[in-house]
Amino acid sequence: GGRSRRRALGFRAAGGCWGLNCLSVSAGGSSAGRPPELLVGRAGGAVEELTRMSESNFDIQSPPCVLCGWTDNCPEKYGEKKTYVDYNLTVHYYCLLMSSGIWQRGKEDEGVDGFLITDIRKEVNRAAKLKCNICRKKGASIGCVAPKCKRSYHFPCGLRKECIFQFMEDFRSYCWEHKPVQIFPDKESRGPSQCTICLDLVEHLPLYSVLKSPCCKNAWFHRECLQYQALSAGIFFFRCTVCNNKDKFQKEMLRMGIHIPEKDASWELEENAYQDLLQCYQHCDIRRCLCKEGRDYNEPDSKWEIKRCQSCGSRGTHLACSSMKSWEQHWECVECRSIFAKSGNYSKQKKRSLATSEKMDGTTCLVEEPSPKCLRQSPGCQHNFLLQSPKIMCQNNLSPCSRLELPASNRMSMSLSPLMSNRNWSLRKKHLRTQRREVSSILKELKQQVNKKTTRLNINTENIWNSALKGFRQRNFRPTNTIEVKFTNCKNTLKTETSTGSKHLFFQLLMLHLQNSSLFEGSSAKNLSLDSQALKENLYFEAGKMIAVSLVHGGPPPGFFSKVLFNCLVYGPENVKPNLEDVADVDVAQTIKKIKYSTSLSSLQSTVRECYDFLAAAGCLRPITALCDKNMLVNDVLIHHVIKRIISPLESFRQGLKTLGVLEKMEMHPVAFSSIFCHKPERLSAETLCDLFTIHCSSDVNEVGGADFWMGYLQDVESGESVVTLEDILFFVTGSFSIPPIGFDPEPTIKFLHVSYPIGNRLLNCLELPITRTYENFKNKMEFTIRNTLRVDKE
Repeated sequence: GGRSRRRALGFRAAGGCWGLNCLSVSAGGSSAGRPPELLVGRAGGAVEELTRMSESNFDIQSPPCVLCGWTDNCPEKYGEKKTYVDYNLTVHYYCLLMSSGIWQRGKEDEGVDGFLITDIRKEVNRAAKLKCNICRKKGASIGCVAPKCKRSYHFPCGLRKECIFQFMEDFRSYCWEHKPVQIFPDKESRGPSQCTICLDLVEHLPLYSVLKSPCCKNAWFHRECLQYQALSAGIFFFRCTVCNNKDKFQKEMLRMGIHIPEKDASWELEENAYQDLLQCYQHCDIRRCLCKEGRDYNEPDSKWEIKRCQSCGSRGTHLACSSMKSWEQHWECVECRSIFAKSGNYSKQKKRSLATSEKMDGTTCLVEEPSPKCLRQSPGCQHNFLLQSPKIMCQNNLSPCSRLELPASNRMSMSLSPLMSNRNWSLRKKHLRTQRREVSSILKELKQQVNKKTTRLNINTENIWNSALKGFRQRNFRPTNTIEVKFTNCKNTLKTETSTGSKHLFFQLLMLHLQNSSLFEGSSAKNLSLDSQALKENLYFEAGKMIAVSLVHGGPPPGFFSKVLFNCLVYGPENVKPNLEDVADVDVAQTIKKIKYSTSLSSLQSTVRECYDFLAAAGCLRPITALCDKNMLVNDVLIHHVIKRIISPLESFRQGLKTLGVLEKMEMHPVAFSSIFCHKPERLSAETLCDLFTIHCSSDVNEVGGADFWMGYLQDVESGESVVTLEDILFFVTGSFSIPPIGFDPEPTIKFLHVSYPIGNRLLNCLELPITRTYENFKNKMEFTIRNTLRVDKE
């Protein structure tokens, strides 16, 4: 019988071990080392005798507890009272738990919460001969554990006599003379103060009904208030209401007889308690909505998906109604754009869509024209410098060739865009590039785990999440296997099967879906949300796993994490301090603002009274005696709402990020990884693409003009003098609109061949360019081919 008797009803001791075989048996004697038969082998009468005795001694209005004989049903004081008709048995849970001569030998579904019926009857028989030292009636099953103390008592009698029952370790009980007490320093103020839970006065006296916080000087509580809060908050949320200390506070309260059940907080267990927080604005506010299903129709991962304003979140648009591409992630409503324009902070350029009547080379242009750029400076401008030649490798010996001299014509000059006036921003971008190079080398190291065994994922782009979830949960899926992606709803299946671009596109669509899913909340910088259904289905773990797999297998980074979320992942939530900007819920943010911007003590106290229910549920109530108290109160609410509320999703998400060792590397290199988790991929530039591609040239062909044409075309695209964008060029070659953190495998290359039109080999990341005599001919061929290829891919 070496199993503990203390684990019924999902309860686990908060402060110690479980494997205790023996506890006090008689009124004070220790039973350490005694065999089980001695624990229950006391002489005693039958259960019927105890029942008759209880009936004569108590006024029975409902079935009495077989251990204490009381009929009261008060779960907060005596634990849940249950009647088991099959066994003709009624018992208080705490009476059963604290009895000295019984332990839990069965499984959870056996007997009474794991306590075997035969053991309960033996304990009743044992206690029938023990007289309670308080009420002088028999049936006292609990004894004081102090050495040489022989007092026995019923559990309810012990409460009335202010005995201490410790719900931890071996569940000791102490009589009124030997109970533990708190030591109050002589210098401690003896005047009354407010109980930080009920806000009523509490005397600073060493009384049973008064408890002092072990971690805060001026925090005093009523015992009854603490007990009710502990039962409501559970072991995960019960902590000091002043400083939020958990470990030290719980240890002291357990020592002083406060029962802290191991369960989630009551407000977390309430059905649909946070349903209102899951509501997102879904309405198209564009003046001319094109959707036949109406302005409220929303179909994720399609052109009829509703995007919300990234600034206010209270306006929306269908992708098609604003001519947005599905991979674009941000949109701002007219009101927000006007506000930013007036403040001088709005730098985002509008896009102009080419009319369908505009044609080029006899083909309708269906792509969007890039944003207009600033006019290029003249070649003599002091801020301009020539674009460096790309990497050029001779095909014979693959050795670097000498730098090429660039033509002097204005159109062929490789002048970069004007340097930013803000030097700090330029340095910051340079620092981000350095960090991302570091991340690339780390991810390449992690990729060495990936073997050649392949796992195919059948993906439906119209239901990207469910198909991805099904693929990741299939039995043969291994993160270390090479991933192949097949789009099941794509017409040109042959092309998608032979192109590595399908994998890049899959991960890109998946990251976009995660960003806009109910797992995250916020506008652009997102935190984890609290979705109870997703938590039950383990979706936070799957999301973390998908992000880790995407990074190691060459997919894009998330790029939408807030600093708070990233720091919680790598430094731990206990070391993070959130700000008001991290609160996504408008009502909660408004409540915090009212407290934060209170100008007088009376207005602050009035605000606290108005928000009493919210603050009580959050466990943030504190006495307000001065205006400066608002700072700690605001900090408590922020920590609760942004961090503590999502502890369970955060832990599940962290477990998912441990896939392939990604989280471990994040913790080792937090600064480097924050550049890809908290920042969008850097916008492509002509210089970036020029450095990305290595030109392989042949010794029998003079490609000097071809290389010049290529670099000149990149500069024209960047300057807005082309109908395609740099992202379109990258997608044409690699199938990705951005450079993944790990880089491309194989590295992108350029070959000049005698071909009629450019060819993008996405399997090899190779761009085959035609050899032309004039730049105009080269540019026309590039525009025509890339434009039509993108149109086919879009269809």
